[in-house]
Amino acid sequence: MSEKRQDAHEAGACRLCRIEVDHLSVSAGGQKLLTDVSLHIHCGELTALIGANGAGKTTLLRALLGQMEYRGSIRHLTSDGRPAAAVRTGYVPQQLEFDRSSPVTVMDFLAAAFSRRAVFLGADKKTRTKVMKVLSRTHCEKLTQRPLGALSGGELQRVLLALALTPQPDLLILDEPVSGVDQNGLETFYRTVDELKRKNHMAILLVSHDLDVVRRYADRVVLMQGTVIKQGSPEAVFDSEEFGQIFYAKGGRA
Repeated sequence: MSEKRQDAHEAGACRLCRIEVDHLSVSAGGQKLLTDVSLHIHCGELTALIGANGAGKTTLLRALLGQMEYRGSIRHLTSDGRPAAAVRTGYVPQQLEFDRSSPVTVMDFLAAAFSRRAVFLGADKKTRTKVMKVLSRTHCEKLTQRPLGALSGGELQRVLLALALTPQPDLLILDEPVSGVDQNGLETFYRTVDELKRKNHMAILLVSHDLDVVRRYADRVVLMQGTVIKQGSPEAVFDSEEFGQIFYAKGGRA
């Protein structure tokens, strides 16, 4: 594929319409981790998974990522209901484990992901151009020469978000992506995610303990407690009896 066609392909609309999770159950070590989970994730929407600790949110993510065996079905469908081929998933973890004293810069880090050229030889012009273009999507162009270890938590997560967006994913999974990040970094990260959702019509699945963020940015909320307890708009879920029972009566942590 030519570079021009590749750019057009990566910038194009999501090929996916929705992800249908039907009657999904997960067991491990003789213990049921998830039971009869059913939900839909739509493109052009941010769907947030919430629930007390141990509710099964991470287990569901791992099943969607193909990291855990499950019973039931996960279907990726186009707008006309046909199976979507070659669905790409981007993933932003809660944090990146690395040696913060390392001199590796943001340019080195991303160049290593986009090229087979050894980092110590430096990035060639084509790779540097690609890195700058990728970072521009999350407004991180000015960070290229900064060591990874010198970045703030919010800056590092936006760099990881830029990496998760290359190539353009159909489904973007955010696993508590700004845990421990200061308020300014948190706001910048989620404004960037909201912009990406609107411009690229991608499906975004977020796990978050920050209910204020979920209220402001989610289109749909799924409340979990080993299964799906309630789902719908943020208002419908937060005002529900089920939400109150989990987070107030039982003292659950959001």
